Amino acid sequence: MGDRSGSVLMVAGPRERVLQLGEARLSDAECLALVLRTGTKGEPVVQMAQRLLHQFGGLSGLAVRSVRELARHGVGPVRSAAVLAAFGLARRLSEEVFRPGTLVRHGGDVAQVVRHTARGSRRENFFVVLLDVRSRVMALHQVSTGVVDSAPVHPREVFGPAVREAAVAVVIAHNHPSGDPSPSKQDHDVTDRLKSAGALLGIDVLDHVVVGTDRYYSFADEAFFSYG
Repeated sequence: MGDRSGSVLMVAGPRERVLQLGEARLSDAECLALVLRTGTKGEPVVQMAQRLLHQFGGLSGLAVRSVRELARHGVGPVRSAAVLAAFGLARRLSEEVFRPGTLVRHGGDVAQVVRHTARGSRRENFFVVLLDVRSRVMALHQVSTGVVDSAPVHPREVFGPAVREAAVAVVIAHNHPSGDPSPSKQDHDVTDRLKSAGALLGIDVLDHVVVGTDRYYSFADEAFFSYG
């Protein structure tokens, strides 16, 4: 079996292969080809898919492009819209897993959904997870979008939803587009400021999770505070 992200020897079209073998046996290019549906006169659909993956640095790079950007690369607005819709469905599915009532046990639970939600983003995005008295999810809110290396956030943006929805505790989280989850001095400062603000409001800040590409940093794991 070939590399999922690379070229494979085609014994049948991707539609026939997915019917015979299932999605898991297809390469990324073949799956993308099924979304694109058609190529052009000079470029078959699988070849187009391989080119797009190469040009944009794989699925993560492709996922953050706009319809206009894709259309400029010979894809056209209809196929571009289909690609973005497919990535949008994948993102919504990952968020649905973190549905109300889900028990939050540690930073990894939060990191998983933030990683999927912010996948491919070139900016920092700040999230707050609202929890009830049993540490079950009430809601997930994205409260701030910043730049490549910071996402300024004010306590009212974090605790506004918590007060409105009567949350007992929150977990705050943000992504690092660099892929390295090591917290900066600013991350430590934000954590201290929000923890102090939460104490005044009677809302516990149980953790601050910094999410990288394949790792995360949990302030609770480092014993700055805990889930209790």
